[in-house]
Amino acid sequence: MRTLARLRDAVSWQAPAVARQDRRLATILNLHDFERAARRHLPHAIFSYIANAAEDGKSQRANANAFDAYGFVPRILVDISRTCQTTTVLGITFRAPFGIAPMGLSALSAYRGDLVLAKAAHRAGIPMIMSGSSLIPLEEVTGFGDSVWFQAYLPTGREGIRALVERVGAAGFQHLVITLDTPVATNPENNRRAGFSSPLRPSLKLAWDGLSHPRWLVNTFFKTLVHHGMPYFENNYATRGAPIFSPHVNRDISDRGHLDWDDMAFIRERWPGKLILKGVLHPDDALRASRLGVDGLIVSNHGGRQLDGAVAPLSVLPEIVEAVGDMPVMIDSGFRRGTDVLKALALGARFVFVGRPFGYAAACAGEAGVTHGTELLAAEIARDMALLGITDLSQLHTGHLRRLSG
Repeated sequence: MRTLARLRDAVSWQAPAVARQDRRLATILNLHDFERAARRHLPHAIFSYIANAAEDGKSQRANANAFDAYGFVPRILVDISRTCQTTTVLGITFRAPFGIAPMGLSALSAYRGDLVLAKAAHRAGIPMIMSGSSLIPLEEVTGFGDSVWFQAYLPTGREGIRALVERVGAAGFQHLVITLDTPVATNPENNRRAGFSSPLRPSLKLAWDGLSHPRWLVNTFFKTLVHHGMPYFENNYATRGAPIFSPHVNRDISDRGHLDWDDMAFIRERWPGKLILKGVLHPDDALRASRLGVDGLIVSNHGGRQLDGAVAPLSVLPEIVEAVGDMPVMIDSGFRRGTDVLKALALGARFVFVGRPFGYAAACAGEAGVTHGTELLAAEIARDMALLGITDLSQLHTGHLRRLSG
């Protein structure tokens, strides 16, 4: 009986305790469930902004389907009464091999959304990447040490870049993530059909969308207006950007077509902390980044939100890992299950980032929701490790996978 009890503790068979403390979370049994709950809770326009995929959704579907290309080959008769999923990446040890990916406008779907995500990540012992398209000043999301990284969308001109990088450093961030797969704004057609526009435009349809979701309207939108005023894009520049209803929003968040490798070298020379490039899908770009001296990469197609028809990050992950050698290669886009995480780690990723589900969790139940989500995913990973026949993630390798035909 003692052995069975230890086994249950090790692989977290039981539901996380938070589900028993909050009736809203009692029916949330996996990360997919948060999406269904958020669809009910959020105005259609806000939900659709988070869920949006570019154009015909080919990249988003490819992300999900990429995991099905691999099957597990488990080992048996292994003592799995103790499992450990702590992971060291970029010199920092985290309690689990996953973190929270950057998500713009988080404070529009959840009250003080970026702070909610940061606090929950810190509590869970995992990293959270704060988006440059956030509505809370980056200086307010500090004090969490290595748990919070900052992701920047770079402004035009070297002076603007230098000033933003200096601002991030002065705020105390040690990890700077540069997202590079957004040289122009994505096709807005799906957002427009859902009633979401950039900038936001007041309309009867948008007003009714909010009024028909009173819990979000009172606890997120009105509460934000009362305590913090009209939301602004706070972190695209060294100074405050445009309000969300401003006609200058598109200029402020979409003018990135000027960037090149010389700009990355310029940043590398001036940023003393860890520099991570996000949005890499080609091995040659990964190799060039390695030679530039960046500290890590995040293989990503922006969750299918940018170029429709782009390859799934998982499908090119092995090539990129081979190209850069010992450089830490991380990955995001489409991760929902513990098995997804383990497949990426077996293919050479050092770490995985998960976005939309934690945004939905914050919207539905605040910090408790995000904490519940981290516990659910960590429990799945522990259970799947045991079923796979490993007790430590360092034991995971490509021999645990088989590529499936068809």
